[in-house]
Amino acid sequence: MLRASIIAVALILTGVQVALAANPLAYRVSLAPTGNTGLDAALAATAVLRTLRGTAPVGPFGLIVRARTDVDRLKTVLDSFGYYQGSVTITIDGRSLADPRLPDDLARLPKGHDAAVAVGFALGPLYRLGRISIDGQVPPFARAVLGLRPGEPAVAAAVLAGAARLRTALEDRGYAFARVDPPVATLDDPQRVLDLSFPVVTGPRVRIGAISIEGLKRVRARFVRSRLPLRRGESYSPAAIGRARTALVDIGVFSAVSVHVGKSPDAAGGVPITFVVRERPRHAVSINAAYSSDLGGSGGVTWTDRNVFGHAERLSVSSAVTNIGGSSTTGLGYDVSAKLVKPEFGDRDQSMQFAVTAVKQSLVAYDQTALTTGATLVRKLSADWTANVGVTAAHELIVQPPTSPLQRRYTLIELPIGLEYDSTNLASPLQYPLRGMRNSLTVTPTRSIGPPSATFVITQLKLAGYLDLHRFGWTRPGRSVLAARALAGLAQGAGEFSLPPDQRFYGGGSGTIRGFRYQGVGPVFPKTTTPIGGSAIIAGSLEFRQRFGNHWGAAVFTDAGQVSASLKPLPSVLRVGIGAGIRYYTPIGPIRVDFAVPAKRYSPYDDPYEIYVGLGQAF
Repeated sequence: MLRASIIAVALILTGVQVALAANPLAYRVSLAPTGNTGLDAALAATAVLRTLRGTAPVGPFGLIVRARTDVDRLKTVLDSFGYYQGSVTITIDGRSLADPRLPDDLARLPKGHDAAVAVGFALGPLYRLGRISIDGQVPPFARAVLGLRPGEPAVAAAVLAGAARLRTALEDRGYAFARVDPPVATLDDPQRVLDLSFPVVTGPRVRIGAISIEGLKRVRARFVRSRLPLRRGESYSPAAIGRARTALVDIGVFSAVSVHVGKSPDAAGGVPITFVVRERPRHAVSINAAYSSDLGGSGGVTWTDRNVFGHAERLSVSSAVTNIGGSSTTGLGYDVSAKLVKPEFGDRDQSMQFAVTAVKQSLVAYDQTALTTGATLVRKLSADWTANVGVTAAHELIVQPPTSPLQRRYTLIELPIGLEYDSTNLASPLQYPLRGMRNSLTVTPTRSIGPPSATFVITQLKLAGYLDLHRFGWTRPGRSVLAARALAGLAQGAGEFSLPPDQRFYGGGSGTIRGFRYQGVGPVFPKTTTPIGGSAIIAGSLEFRQRFGNHWGAAVFTDAGQVSASLKPLPSVLRVGIGAGIRYYTPIGPIRVDFAVPAKRYSPYDDPYEIYVGLGQAF
């Protein structure tokens, strides 16, 4: 009987270097289909005749050598898929590679003629798995982990995956030094089966030993240890160690976190674990800018202290000039804020945020000058769910319409309560979402001290979903994405004019309905084009995003919605905007330029088009 070891798929995919000839020979390659999509893809990826055709030209002799090399490489692929009696045949212009006259005939080919390289396959019978055994003493649970069954095709990738699952399962049960060697395979040609034996040495079952943290400078060691969901004496588990590393990364003060696991247990049966961290620079300065034809330009600077007191407290101070031109603005504005985030506020999964903001806006809808202070408690419920509750106080001066001599001062006390769901698994909202959802529900009871005074509740529901069309096999991963969003908002307890103007809903702009100017959708004052705002909004968007090459992309979209005095599932009149844009992808997020037009202009106030420039996708 023939004894053989399963060959790792990685060896199949390695490249072969061939010396360049003095006179490169142009050629084309065709691979005959086998009827197995996975096998065809592996063969195409392995054939250096195909992968090096455009990047490594060869002469006649070099082409023959390359083809002969591919015979062995492609035969290895057939073996890895269970076709151990398969064969590979390669011809050049219909001639065998063994033809002694082939090099000279190829050298005499006329200029502009491409040599035709044809690769054919004879699969032969498909071998299947036979007896599957483990050579070594293992716990009972381990035998079921392989996931391999007699009668299945003898595919190398599946066999190697089973060995990896076995080792991972042993490690997760505390066998930190378990060794699972490559399986020994025995071919039974008459039966067309492959018998497998997995050599396994479990080693001792151990626990987590001493935990060390190296590389700390300003960050306090006690704080870092409190963030670790890992304790000495626990059963050893690579998954638990990985979660501990992720917890340190999520603190936000380390640029790198690596883990070193001891190579042997200590006298007490514990494995030492060392986390090596590198702290990020304490201070950072960032500059931001944006432009849209409705809100004009804006630009600002943000200064950040990532570790104020040594416990990863984050202080951000930002200042921006806004409303530089724009069809929905009447003058310059500003936005100045300071925000302090205190992690582990009462619990490792909670943080407290304190914020102070000063804002001035000169908009077509109203003029506003406001000072806002607030505190928000944020609770991480799970990997995807987050809850928050807070209190905010604001004092503001508002003029509506902006040309009116009447100024109204409001003092607002808000108690926002929110719930968020994010399954996109992205660290930053600026990154490009390919799958998952981002949803939020916010309910804000508010007391407004006017005049007029009012008590009301504002509820907002935001939904956004992302679908990579690769899921259906239509495109490559991450190249084509369908994105959708929906927004519904309702203010209850106060009439439209009892609500302070900045608490009302307005439609239009990149956040709701592109193609209509900011605050351009909704009720207006009689005989004017000045927006009033409404007590309800409903809006939705559908966007197709396509990437080209490494850095460029494009999008087409349609937005629709309406603002009114009451929430309606299907408003009688929907404002619809359509548009397209380009994207340039950077490490921190895509730079976005969108052009949108209203499907129908309902009033002279509607602009013929809008342009939006910013960082990150629209949603």
